[in-house]
Amino acid sequence: MSERSVAAVEAALGAESAGYARGVALVALAGVFWSLGGILVRWIEAASAWQIIVYRSLALVLTLLAIIALRHRGHLRAAFVAAGWNGVAAGACLAGGFIGFILALHHTTVANTLFVLGAAPLFAALLGRWLLGEAVRRATWLAITLASCGITIMVGGGLVLGTLAGNLFALGASLCFAMFSVLLRRGRESDMLPCVGYAGMISAIVAALVAAGLPEPASPPLFAIGARDLALCVAMGVVALGLGLTCFTLGARHVPAVEMTLLSLTELVLGPLWVWLGVGEVPSGYTLVGGGIVLAAI
Repeated sequence: MSERSVAAVEAALGAESAGYARGVALVALAGVFWSLGGILVRWIEAASAWQIIVYRSLALVLTLLAIIALRHRGHLRAAFVAAGWNGVAAGACLAGGFIGFILALHHTTVANTLFVLGAAPLFAALLGRWLLGEAVRRATWLAITLASCGITIMVGGGLVLGTLAGNLFALGASLCFAMFSVLLRRGRESDMLPCVGYAGMISAIVAALVAAGLPEPASPPLFAIGARDLALCVAMGVVALGLGLTCFTLGARHVPAVEMTLLSLTELVLGPLWVWLGVGEVPSGYTLVGGGIVLAAI
């Protein structure tokens, strides 16, 4: 091999390494932004779960449209078309995660929700194997088995503590997020930020339709929301989701799906800490034991 060829290979490897390091930093930062979601929901005074989903999703859509417009110099339509059907599918999965997360928080603790969400890397390993052909090592299968035990303890504890519904919503959100991560990797050759916009649109429409069909007081009219609760929903959409998902989506171009979901577990570490400091919410024994097993598996 000529010196010029060697230099070209070294330059390519150096660029790939720099891209990976940048991706790792972005994905870990995404988890920090996401960790604010639980405490922001706990500070909500009167808004229903469906109101929270609608308004934070609308704030997310506006934020993403602004970011995409800046990245593509105003060519929004072209950016969404380039994301293709893979972007739509990823957005639908993420929308399911949005809805499951908020419903979980209304039926169980923040710590319980986040620990169940911590199983997403293991689901991503399975889905990545199926959809992307990424190999699953023996150690990963062992980790999946161990994490399943941890989730079983938390879900079983929900039967005792009356939080079973919350655990199941969190499990559904975890599956949706894992699928979203894998679809991001599949479409990494394109800018996949539009899929986050799709997610905001889909979740806002679904939540608005559900809220409109529920009688009061199960779901008050969408416009019957206080200024404080609205401001908190906007903060969720702009900061926790908007900035977090922007970092995560950009990092997905350089980091494998399983590593993405693992690195974003900064959310799992910080989220329970914020609600403990902010509202004094202490996790149950089932949550600590089951969550500890999930963390050990990861």
